[in-house]
Amino acid sequence: MIGLIAARSNNNIIGKDGRIPWNIKGEQKLFKELTMGHTVVMGRKTYEEIGHPLHGRQNIIVSTTMCCNGDNLTMASSLTDALELAENTDVYVAGGYALYKEAIPLVDIMYITEVDIYIEDGDVCFPEFDVSDFDLITGDTYGDDIKYTRTTYIRKNKGPLQNR
Repeated sequence: MIGLIAARSNNNIIGKDGRIPWNIKGEQKLFKELTMGHTVVMGRKTYEEIGHPLHGRQNIIVSTTMCCNGDNLTMASSLTDALELAENTDVYVAGGYALYKEAIPLVDIMYITEVDIYIEDGDVCFPEFDVSDFDLITGDTYGDDIKYTRTTYIRKNKGPLQNR
């Protein structure tokens, strides 16, 4: 299974100045619940924002410029290489933009948190995708000051790219 996890604002922003442009208590809980014990693939900038390998998960960092390895940390030069390194385990693509864009045609499922906020001057958007390729499940809404809604996009027709 290839999944994608993202959070985006009302105006489709996922990043500003190299960071997630909000900090909402509890918003990242689903990320941890879904990815624990599985493989997380992320780009170099996303990894640098986090600053360390995610505990309890195999971390694969996609980069052509960075090189490091360690416990639960592996480097790959492309998303394709990362998926091969994952060795048929459940994989969650966790950003950024370029990996999301490349992964969308491959994913079986996308978990997108819709954050009810408008981000001024955001510099990274979530890639456009054909919503008609997916069944949409709108989940619960959470949050006190800033509301966020869990949405799940499940691919309707699994093509040959998803057969892993």
